[in-house]
Amino acid sequence: MAHSFFAFIIYYVVSSIIAYGRLRDFPGPLIGRFSYIWLISNARSGRPAEHFTNLNRKHGSLVRIGPNDLVTDDPDILRRMNAARSPYGRSSWYDTTKLNPHEDSLFSLRDTGAHDKLKAKCAAGYAGKENLALEDGINSQVAGFVDLIKRKYVTTDDEVRPMDLGKTTQYFTLDVITRVAYGKEFGYLATDSDVHDYISTTEAAIPLLQLCSEVPWLASFMFSKPVLGAVGPKHTDKSGLGKLMGVAKEVVGRRFGTDAKEEPDMLGAFIRHGVSQSECETEVLFQIIAGSDTTATAIRTTFLHLITSPRAYHTLKTEISTAIIQGRISSPITYEEGKTLPYLQAIIYEGLRMCAPFTGLCAKEVPAGGDTIDGHFVPGGTRIAQNVWGTLRRADVFGKDADLFRPERWIEADAATKDKMQKTTELAFGYGRWGCAGKNVAFLELNKVFVELLRNFEFQILDPAKPWHSVNHNLFMQDNFWVKVTEHKD
Repeated sequence: MAHSFFAFIIYYVVSSIIAYGRLRDFPGPLIGRFSYIWLISNARSGRPAEHFTNLNRKHGSLVRIGPNDLVTDDPDILRRMNAARSPYGRSSWYDTTKLNPHEDSLFSLRDTGAHDKLKAKCAAGYAGKENLALEDGINSQVAGFVDLIKRKYVTTDDEVRPMDLGKTTQYFTLDVITRVAYGKEFGYLATDSDVHDYISTTEAAIPLLQLCSEVPWLASFMFSKPVLGAVGPKHTDKSGLGKLMGVAKEVVGRRFGTDAKEEPDMLGAFIRHGVSQSECETEVLFQIIAGSDTTATAIRTTFLHLITSPRAYHTLKTEISTAIIQGRISSPITYEEGKTLPYLQAIIYEGLRMCAPFTGLCAKEVPAGGDTIDGHFVPGGTRIAQNVWGTLRRADVFGKDADLFRPERWIEADAATKDKMQKTTELAFGYGRWGCAGKNVAFLELNKVFVELLRNFEFQILDPAKPWHSVNHNLFMQDNFWVKVTEHKD
């Protein structure tokens, strides 16, 4: 036993010295040069993106955060790593980004060739090109959101009916993605509840998945065959991730049954383009988290900034009311109509910018021969992580007041500046080969939900001193966002 312990100490010291030397030219937390302690502490803080941003602002666009890890907030570096023909590939960070830990999804696939083939098969489904009722499906869920508020949460002269806008917004985005993906919503809005315990399950799993993705030795242990075999989720489980795997298996199984019919939804498009049954099960599971949590964060964060910024709130309300009076928007508003409202677009982009909905590091691996970035050589095999939160708050792109919610920046900017800001903000959806396949659906939702809620209701924060509870573990968990809702009166 003593010999084993002594051997471990020697191994740790030698490996730490080697690790230190690899990236010694890059600044960052001292302890991060030798170990993953800084990354572990940062992940547990619940505010990792803010801490990465502080590091980039202090040390520059490439900062060392681990023995083999750098982080960047530079949009040009992000585009360089993620471009369609970039020699960079996905790093080991992606190995643990699976809700079903036994199978890869489009998001977790590291083999570039396999990823590109699967993405080609899934492209039409994610883009909604074969779902002629895509917008109508989203409209029905917007109507369901409005109906839920009218049924349960409109405050009257006799009764205040607090609504957790954090939870109800996620119910809305969950019903949207299940409707457009499988042709039938799961009923979160109708029941005003966490159907299949999706929210509680993912909120329990996400912090551990974040830690595993950032700490290689922890990932190697937690995702080893013995551990997964002993305690890993199974589709027969009655709770946890296994239960969600079972739901996905059931949904897909019906589409591959002997009496199955072709359906004009996302899953139907996958099947028509040759996605296998097991691949569909994995994509179905990933769709729910990718298509609901991120969009819910964008909506919730934008609403928080909007409600607490009277000038922006009333400017948007006025734009909506004027468009209604002039007959320029329908009920519900269409996507194309929404794009003609300049202040609505400013609100959408400024809301996305203030809080990148997904802050995962999405680390790419430097190609074998290494790379030279900003005059510094980066050895092959190094993981370079993205700090999109910091990217969307860069003063050289968005102005000296980049930390301030100010939609007017989008109205005031000249064409070139606005184009630069817009392309940088859209890095929240990834870029190039690894870009988010469901971006179109997200923008459809964002162009509808603010208009339809604000044309029907007025919103007020119930506790300005503590407006909500928000914790970040790559995805945001946001609840206790208590608001008072009253009916809008012309």
